[in-house]
Amino acid sequence: MKTIEQSSFVEQILARKNVQHNLSVPQLVEKILSRKEGVLTATGAVQATTGKYTGRSPKDKFIVQDESCEQLIDWGSVNQPIQEEVFDHLYHKVVEHLKAKDEIYAFNGFAGADQKYRLPIQVINEYAWHNLFARQLFIRPTEGEALDQQAGFTVISAPSFKANPKTDGTNSEAFVIISFKHQVILIGGTEYAGEIKKSIFSIMNYLLPNNNILSMHCSANVGQEGDVALFFGLSGTGKTTLSADPYRRLIGDDEHGWSPNGVFNIEGGCYAKCINLSEEKEPQIFHAIRFGSVLENVMLDEKSRIPNYDDTSLTENTRAAYPLENIDNIVSPSVAGHPNTIIFLTADASGTLPPISKLSKEQAMYHFLSGYTSKLAGTERGVTEPEATFSTCFGAPFLPLAPSTYAKMLGEKIDQYNSNVFLINTGWTGGSYGVGERIKLSYTRAMVHAALEGELNTVDKIQDDIFGLEVPLHVPGVPDDVLIPKNTWSDKEAFELEAKKLATKFHENFTKFSQASKEIMEAGPIYQPK
Repeated sequence: MKTIEQSSFVEQILARKNVQHNLSVPQLVEKILSRKEGVLTATGAVQATTGKYTGRSPKDKFIVQDESCEQLIDWGSVNQPIQEEVFDHLYHKVVEHLKAKDEIYAFNGFAGADQKYRLPIQVINEYAWHNLFARQLFIRPTEGEALDQQAGFTVISAPSFKANPKTDGTNSEAFVIISFKHQVILIGGTEYAGEIKKSIFSIMNYLLPNNNILSMHCSANVGQEGDVALFFGLSGTGKTTLSADPYRRLIGDDEHGWSPNGVFNIEGGCYAKCINLSEEKEPQIFHAIRFGSVLENVMLDEKSRIPNYDDTSLTENTRAAYPLENIDNIVSPSVAGHPNTIIFLTADASGTLPPISKLSKEQAMYHFLSGYTSKLAGTERGVTEPEATFSTCFGAPFLPLAPSTYAKMLGEKIDQYNSNVFLINTGWTGGSYGVGERIKLSYTRAMVHAALEGELNTVDKIQDDIFGLEVPLHVPGVPDDVLIPKNTWSDKEAFELEAKKLATKFHENFTKFSQASKEIMEAGPIYQPK
């Protein structure tokens, strides 16, 4: 099989007459509508659907196992190896597939808002709406910036090309294959645009740590005094809601790097969940969805074309993609100083984790490695009861390196920059899911405010006797009883049982981090199952 080089691919694909290079937003919208890839909504956004794949397909994601990376990748169920000859075979088939199209679309931009560390990228799409998605999600070149420089990585997306698992060596018709050697990401068989976004994040999670930069799956904002805050959290924990603060400017909502210079956004846009979106609850997101934005799998009124964000006919994972500039209160460019405050968000359905606790460095590393939340009914199809879930570093599906790499860097940076770390539970109080109630958003906002303003650094605290967490006894704007979970339960024995069950799950999950230091291992729950 002929070996490939990225440069030769660029020459044979991008030089062809069927390639539309760096079209503007209006030009792409025109293409989308004329090709019937999507429809125009009442807000001016484009709506498109993704067929059978309405979310990421983790079992179809691979990394080419070759001499460039085989000693560095944390191989396993997340980072599945695939042989170079399989990649080469599919690569040539995809090239021929795209050559036969009347038009394909290319976008040149960047990943990383800090110019010192940014990665030039290009995204080549079979669909115009995917190219619009890429244009809005990644960092767009400013006027006068060269677009002809060699890309650090090229994404090639051919959704209508379906692999044959028997002959192509894949698990299904869909595939997302990263080749670090050839600096190419090959996507086929799936129309879900999120694969494009997350594939770039995955490679940044590989490249940045090698430059002493911690890559992070988090949102970030900055206060009026220049103080920076990071918000880590899995789906449903309130990461986007809590980082959107009228008194603080948004750096970014999902992916960041922490360099010797400070924090920078990896992206140039937002990919927000739309389920139950309303102007009242999420005004910034609601008003950001306008001309040039992409709505993915959102249902529309057939006549008025008004989006119905409550309709989950296609999926509960409805999305909106739009540039950061669609939000008024942002930092531009998306760079800021070192974090003063780091917040881990969890939505604990057991109702036993404290609403807020201050973490030591060792506890921070323990909970960063754990990445705990409850997967709630409604967050995914088939989930009818809450399920405890652990996602390493709050982003396990996108981490090519060993988790300890990211945790070690976090600990070092917490030490170096004296960052305060808090665990905030946005889940249940007064009982577990189905008995208690969700902690009031106004209380959670008050806790976040107190953490960011330094009001909890000197307040009296008590150690939770099951989880070992330091819990403040008073937070302005929050009833004292709410801060101690046991006090909110009428059945104290039931509380003890549920808390010990959760502590046991933490211990069981952490057994996979047997190489962690003794100090980090001992930073978990005090309660030890018999």
